[in-house]
Amino acid sequence: MGGPHPWIPNAGGLESLLEKIGVGSVDELYSDIPEKLRMSPGEWDALPIGEGRPLSEVEVARRWERLMERVRSFRSPPPFMGGGVWPRYVPAAVRYIVERAEFLTAYTPYQAEISQGLMQALFEYQSLIAELLEMEVVNASMYDWSSALGEAFLMAVRVTRRRGKVLVPETMNPLHRKVAETYLYGVGVRVEGVKCDRETGLLDLEDLEAKLGNDVAAVYIEYPGYTGVIEENARTVGEAAHKHGALYIMGVEPISMALLEPPGRLGADVAVGEGQPLGLGLNYGGPYLGIFAVRWDGRLVRQMPGRLIGLTRDREGRRAFAMILQTREQHIRRARATSNITTNEALMAVAAAVYLSLLGPEGLRELAETTWYMSHYAAKRLSEIKGIESPLLKGEFIMDFTVRLPEPAREVRRRLRERGLMAGIPLEGHAWFTGRDMLLTVTEVHTREDVDMLVDSLGEVLGGR
Repeated sequence: MGGPHPWIPNAGGLESLLEKIGVGSVDELYSDIPEKLRMSPGEWDALPIGEGRPLSEVEVARRWERLMERVRSFRSPPPFMGGGVWPRYVPAAVRYIVERAEFLTAYTPYQAEISQGLMQALFEYQSLIAELLEMEVVNASMYDWSSALGEAFLMAVRVTRRRGKVLVPETMNPLHRKVAETYLYGVGVRVEGVKCDRETGLLDLEDLEAKLGNDVAAVYIEYPGYTGVIEENARTVGEAAHKHGALYIMGVEPISMALLEPPGRLGADVAVGEGQPLGLGLNYGGPYLGIFAVRWDGRLVRQMPGRLIGLTRDREGRRAFAMILQTREQHIRRARATSNITTNEALMAVAAAVYLSLLGPEGLRELAETTWYMSHYAAKRLSEIKGIESPLLKGEFIMDFTVRLPEPAREVRRRLRERGLMAGIPLEGHAWFTGRDMLLTVTEVHTREDVDMLVDSLGEVLGGR
């Protein structure tokens, strides 16, 4: 055959394949995994088998259970950690409904005419999020907050036709910022930070005004922010962005919207956020739910990524649901696609719709109020410990808040972990924060007793302060 075929990469054997991808051995593919976590060939050979045969499923399960006994559990109290996803209670009804066979898929259906039930569930999700955010159009979900933000920035570049920069708070979620920078790298747009007040955590309006110009495609704020601070100048920020022809994008935590003025009322063009608090749980890091909403403007709606589910009537006048907009590369000419996002988080969107339906407006507000109360109770109790400044930022906050410790935050967190408490995200290297600064989270899943346990434990690890 005259050698390997170029369209069949492994036709020349393993050596040819390794050469093509630029590695010398299969082991090099695992070089990112620390050596101590990898099994040597000898360890693989030493794995127990059943009398010269592979282990049965029951035997594997028992071996797994024995291994899990060595893993430390942090089930109670729940972790005092947020940073973009948060410990929240998931009602049993949510889990039951989304595990039903007719819903148990992550995909938006392609054949709308045979998937009316799932289409209606997604339509209800869109409607509930639209009401919560007071935004007119919501898509049938993205992967998570960061992917929704990256898509929102790309949309802003297309709508404004500006390829200079987008402006973000210097204290924004660092992981979201990295994802956004990756999204924008290919189109040559940079992400530039706007200063925040070091006492309150609020955006510096003078610095924002100085950085706005005809090269800015979008201005973005978090509401509430990564540090938990609620941006009280949200409306003013939007007005400044619009004055300079930029889109105004707000990133939200949905449960807080039951207490705060929604983005639609504050002049946002686009609202993105994380739907994980809406009945999804932490899920070991995913899957999550990217919220994406826009105001009623043809330019924005047409440039939305993903899909929209609409309500219509069939030829016999019966109510029917259909995908009314799907501007991705598999459905239209690739050059005109708004996004190459393929699947979405349809199952997670259904879970969020169930959760919001169960709580209703009053239940959601009560939940938000409980979260506000518990986080403020925790901040006050922590301030009673000698040497701790709590909260570090003086702006109004909910759920997340910052503290300054008398000792390095990473070391304090390690000592708490030894006591069975998962608490805090060290802020060293983020914005202006020091090695003694930490981000803590308290939600409705934490009781007063949980908070008191954290306070007592923190006092003990700091030497009985």
